[in-house]
Amino acid sequence: MGSRSPAHSLPLLHTAELSRATYFNRVFTLVYACAILALLYRHVVSLLHSPSLLSLSLLTSDVVLSFMWMTAQSFRYSPIHRRVFIEKLDEVVNHGDFPALDVFICTADPYKEPPVTVVNTVLSLMAYDYPMNKVSVYVSDDGGSQLTLFALMEAANFAREWLPFCREKGINERAPEAYFRMNYPSCQRTERVKMMYDRMKERVQLVVEKGHIINNYVTTERDWEAFNQWTKGFTSQDHPTVIQVLLESGKDKDVRGQVMPNLMYFSREKSPTSPHHYKAGALNALLRVSAIMTNSPVILTQDCDMFSNDPSTPLRVLCYLFDPYVRPTLGYVQFPQCFYGLNKNDIYASEIRHVFHINPKGLDGLRGPDYFGTGCFFSRRAFFGGPSSFVEQEVPQLSPHHAVEDPFQSPQLLQLAQKVASCSYENQTLWGSKIGFRYGSLVEDFYTGYLLNCEGWKSIFCHPEKQAFLGNAPVNLVDVLSQFERWTIGLLEVSFSKYSPITFGIRSMGLLMGLAYSHYALWPIWCIPLTVYAFIPQLVLLNGVSIFPMVSDPSFFLYAFLFLGAYGQHFFEFILYKGTAQRWWNDQRMWMIRGLSSFPFGSVEYLLQNIGIATLGFKLTNKVVDDQQSSRYEREIFEFGVESLMFVPMTTAAIVNLFAFSVGIMQFFNDGDKEVMHLQVLLAGFIVVNCWPIYDAMVLRADKGKMPAKISIISTALALALICITLSLH
Repeated sequence: MGSRSPAHSLPLLHTAELSRATYFNRVFTLVYACAILALLYRHVVSLLHSPSLLSLSLLTSDVVLSFMWMTAQSFRYSPIHRRVFIEKLDEVVNHGDFPALDVFICTADPYKEPPVTVVNTVLSLMAYDYPMNKVSVYVSDDGGSQLTLFALMEAANFAREWLPFCREKGINERAPEAYFRMNYPSCQRTERVKMMYDRMKERVQLVVEKGHIINNYVTTERDWEAFNQWTKGFTSQDHPTVIQVLLESGKDKDVRGQVMPNLMYFSREKSPTSPHHYKAGALNALLRVSAIMTNSPVILTQDCDMFSNDPSTPLRVLCYLFDPYVRPTLGYVQFPQCFYGLNKNDIYASEIRHVFHINPKGLDGLRGPDYFGTGCFFSRRAFFGGPSSFVEQEVPQLSPHHAVEDPFQSPQLLQLAQKVASCSYENQTLWGSKIGFRYGSLVEDFYTGYLLNCEGWKSIFCHPEKQAFLGNAPVNLVDVLSQFERWTIGLLEVSFSKYSPITFGIRSMGLLMGLAYSHYALWPIWCIPLTVYAFIPQLVLLNGVSIFPMVSDPSFFLYAFLFLGAYGQHFFEFILYKGTAQRWWNDQRMWMIRGLSSFPFGSVEYLLQNIGIATLGFKLTNKVVDDQQSSRYEREIFEFGVESLMFVPMTTAAIVNLFAFSVGIMQFFNDGDKEVMHLQVLLAGFIVVNCWPIYDAMVLRADKGKMPAKISIISTALALALICITLSLH
């Protein structure tokens, strides 16, 4: 497969090959599905002969496991591997004919998302190997902070030196923090640029530490006028629109006299009386303001902590955009989400390899991957209806077909931009429902990509050898689990909406794509089988009740095949896509931990939210880490440290399983039939091995990241209560 030309005269810009594992996957799917049917038949027969709550809970758990496995097979049906040929672009298009590019970067809190990190992301994207007069970088500050604006002013000044330095030195790592952290070749100019960066970084960090702008750091009247917009009563949740142009391509030059990209700070109007729809609302405001100012046909959305690691990334996107057979229905090109600074074995499974690297290749062989929320190049046209159903705009200048002719800072443009950024602009419009990024879920990225696919847009997963973007990952457990708790709520909002993937998705995209999106949307139901198998087999083991077949029973091999088959397939894929055995082990452990924390807590929060008892709202992941936390993370020590209720179920399960495993081992060696409860003892032992970091945090550690005593006491009391209740029923 590849790009084509009617006259066969254009060079091939990209190819796609079916994965060699495809046919093995299909055969294995057929065999494994038969084994699942046999297991469910056994459960139903058992339930009919001796109905009990125990039998029903095991049947329910295995039905959920079967459903989730079945939906996951859509990722394995036709995975593809793509290649692009950037070197052939010059044969197809001149650089002057490249489409203009608008870059959207969102931030919201200078204390959780340090401005120095934002600055590095901005500088790395401004330094793309792309015509500078065609790049416009928009930074949305939803916190409306002077500190972020000051940091961007500093970045604009430093960019005059940094951009030509990157071009002349041929640097690939164009975030200065990443470059100067490397073993870079030293020379007089490099050291001078490093000194300039260190001075800028120090000034930004000092301003953030002080919490206000230092007077002698602002030297021009124009800059003071910008800061004067922060009047008395200006707060992060109640303030007017702030638009500040920091660099204008037509006017500003770098130290070599070359044009600079556009750079603009933007904070939309906010009011306590108007909904702001979190990140989706910020992106839609950027979509409208950028349409007024530049209206570039290509849009890159980027998290504020995800810097560019490859300056040629936009050229990879052009290899698809300039294919006449692909372009008409191409909604977006998604790059994998990758992280730097992960410890050797990624103890929290932060790379989420299946979601960000493996499954998207499977979706790419169907209609295309979902939207990750960062590292994604969109066609602006995709936000205004399907490929054959354009939605007209109430303001003509918002149309993706409108050509901007006025200068970047013309009063007319700025006045109209202020209007479309007001918090009341979207009232009685289709924004958030049929136009732009979609509202209605905390996972606005997943929801938007899903609905774009439903509308008929296709997407492409571009997975180059060199990582296109690199970002920060959480380095403590509570942040990881809180992030998944938020995703749980958002996914359930999608699952139970009128656009549910299991109904609307299958009708709109076909069976396989609908099942794939259903797999993600119903992630939270993993908590059902994980909770059941974390407690029930172990508790009934204490009373000598066997719920699994004996070793001599042929059904034993059915259970063994189902367990080893599912785990083996997962392991095989993980290793095939450049994972390691230790990282795979940590990945499956974190799956179990999430099933006893993020998924049930998020599900409960969703239910409470729907009956009006409580709402979680949007919580930023903290990107500030202290030195002790960082040191423990590097040594692969789990970080508990805070009294989070999410630690209680997993700690309770760890205690119950340790007790049950000990009892099972004693029973095995002392008395009874040694065949009867092999699988229950093995299951308890497997969970005990996975729970080692919890035992370590409860008993052996004395650092600040240990399990809080309050959590240990509560969990121990709950475990003892469950054990006592179980024994009393004997």
